[in-house]
Amino acid sequence: MSESFSTSRPCPLSDVPGWDLEADVLIVGFGAAGASAAIEAAESGASIALFEVASGSGGTSAMAGGDIYLGGNGGTSAQRENGFEDKTEDFFRYMMMAGGPDADEERVRIYAEGALDHHEWLKTQGVPYRNTYIPGKPVMPGTGDCLILSGSEFAWPFKEEAKPCPRGHLPEAIGETGGFFLLDALTQRVQALGVDIHFDTRALALVTNEAGAVCGLVVVQAGQTKFARARGGVVLSTGGFALNEEMLRQYAPLRKRLADDGLSGGYDDGSGIRMGMSVGGAAIHMDELFLTLPFYPPESHVKGMLINDKGSRFINEDAYAGRVAHFIASQIGDQFYLLVDDAIFEQPSEYSKIEIAAVGETWGEVEAELGMPAGTLVASVEVYNRHAARGEDPLFLKDSNWLKALDEPPFAALACHLKEAYYPFFTLGGLSVQPTGEVLTTDGGVIPGVYAAGRTACGLPRWGKGYSSGMSLGDCTFFGRKAGLSAARRSSE
Repeated sequence: MSESFSTSRPCPLSDVPGWDLEADVLIVGFGAAGASAAIEAAESGASIALFEVASGSGGTSAMAGGDIYLGGNGGTSAQRENGFEDKTEDFFRYMMMAGGPDADEERVRIYAEGALDHHEWLKTQGVPYRNTYIPGKPVMPGTGDCLILSGSEFAWPFKEEAKPCPRGHLPEAIGETGGFFLLDALTQRVQALGVDIHFDTRALALVTNEAGAVCGLVVVQAGQTKFARARGGVVLSTGGFALNEEMLRQYAPLRKRLADDGLSGGYDDGSGIRMGMSVGGAAIHMDELFLTLPFYPPESHVKGMLINDKGSRFINEDAYAGRVAHFIASQIGDQFYLLVDDAIFEQPSEYSKIEIAAVGETWGEVEAELGMPAGTLVASVEVYNRHAARGEDPLFLKDSNWLKALDEPPFAALACHLKEAYYPFFTLGGLSVQPTGEVLTTDGGVIPGVYAAGRTACGLPRWGKGYSSGMSLGDCTFFGRKAGLSAARRSSE
């Protein structure tokens, strides 16, 4: 019977033979967004049924480093203890820049003003944080320390508009387990609240009544099709569509330039987005991806110089690696190089897939080995070195802390080629929603009974060139809470 249902079309209420279970709120997906929605809804007194296609909680959220982008209101305890004052307006302006040309000002304002309280909420759920700070550009340090620089705060153009401040907040976890640690705490809280959890259960379709409102869900469990009634609403939090190659081809052509699979816990197939669209929901910014290139660590490589296959520089290398990767992918051609000298060279991390493409005692030798036209690479390095020696970068405004003349031989070019180096990605586009999580139509109308959160929705992070690490988990948990509470309130109306 399940074969007759599709995430791309709703099931009419008239086709439901009877309800197998009922709850005030039905939640699809048990990652950070779904867990946060369940906690908030359950704490408001609503009954919850949570459906997860996998055999356990976590989703793609558990694969992340676990850092959450937080600040404002003078700063978190970790920021203040380490000498950083993070005013709400600076936080807001940075987030607006990071959101890109279509940043959601209302959503950004709500988050900027509420992030500090959200940090306290996370602690209440059992997520422990130290007040320690790791300077520099650490990537998933796994030391148990908290505060890190996780974006482009100190890089041009962001530092011109907002006072820089580190805002990545990692839970107290040892090793690269921050995401698992975060989700474990949220999962334990969901269980303690008595939420009715259904693992190994796939959502097949939304159920709509005669007025077009969403009133339930069709699922398949142990090979049997079941119908669940939602007295308040259905929250879709199934992740993005990083593993759906058909949707990627249709909406995100940048994927074709990348060799690696999308970052996913295994089920980011776009099903939640399709269900939302099936009842009239608008999907926005579907072409946007989070994309990165781990050219650091080692962080000394930030002092290097990135060039395209014409020998030309195109980005300030001190920007967040995700922004750098997007500027790489915006260039014509597939071959890109990070130029380093002996003073800053370290072996690239194994997972980066960055290989040494050329070595020479002069930049002319490196240029020749790469097969570039004579004088192209050499000229770019000469301009860079001349200004870097004076601590300035008039072309791309790289911060002086990361400037160094590349003048200590031997010299090397590290291959950062598209389809060869590691360029992991996930999707940022999703259903258009209000800050309450209510799904909107293309003309801005609210679809009664359906909500979305996490990467199923297009939330705070919606522009790859502005993304900072921690924005997605921040968005998932903060606005997941609001979606769960909104659905719960509707059940009591």
